[in-house]
Amino acid sequence: MVGGLALSKGVEGMLMPHPSGSGEWGIIYNETIRSSGRRNFTLAHELGHYLLHRNANPRGLECTSRNMADWDEARNKIEGEANTFASYLLMPFDDFREQIKGRIVDIDVMTELAERYAVSLTAAILKWMTITDKRAMIVVGKEGFIDWAWSSEPLLKSGIFYRARQIVTELPAASLAAREVDWDTGRHGVEHPAGVWLGNEPVREMTVFSPGNEMSISLLLYPDQAPSRWEMAELEEEDAVDTFDKFTGHSGH
Repeated sequence: MVGGLALSKGVEGMLMPHPSGSGEWGIIYNETIRSSGRRNFTLAHELGHYLLHRNANPRGLECTSRNMADWDEARNKIEGEANTFASYLLMPFDDFREQIKGRIVDIDVMTELAERYAVSLTAAILKWMTITDKRAMIVVGKEGFIDWAWSSEPLLKSGIFYRARQIVTELPAASLAAREVDWDTGRHGVEHPAGVWLGNEPVREMTVFSPGNEMSISLLLYPDQAPSRWEMAELEEEDAVDTFDKFTGHSGH
């Protein structure tokens, strides 16, 4: 059985054994999900659970929106495996790589890919994040706070990532996400100076808003090259001087 049911808020889908014990299974998505792309990814995710994990989970599995965003198999093995399965089923690697070859990645390109593969924008961005050599991050915000975030491998190596699941973190006040800018401004993005987003570096932010989900989706692009230890030390020293001046009331003139 494959179909939709009215599931609890925050639950995207379920893998559910038939109550009769017949051995049959149901793949269920939350019928309140409006986006066909999210429904498609949820169904593919639950199919991954059915093929890979049903024997080890005879009572079934319930998956939240955060599970759908957890592609880290080291942290959450079965959810990471189900997401990887879904991404390769819906977004074949060779074709995906061909579509982005030689292109400057932005929200428009990611939206085009989401439409091509009939998946959600977040799924398309996360797929790109798993294969890119760019220093990038996706941040999903809700009600002024970071709901979850994901850093690409090159950005992780720089030590730049949010622990949104463990620590309540507000969206940066100067970010497009926090300011709730209009569609065109968010889509085209802005170059922030160092200090707005995590990791004392300039960052390009592109953000779109999903009124139905009451959330923001931000794609952050960091400089290709991480600053050297010496550059970071200089930046931290400048910050310390600025903080001291503000504290003592000196303007530096």
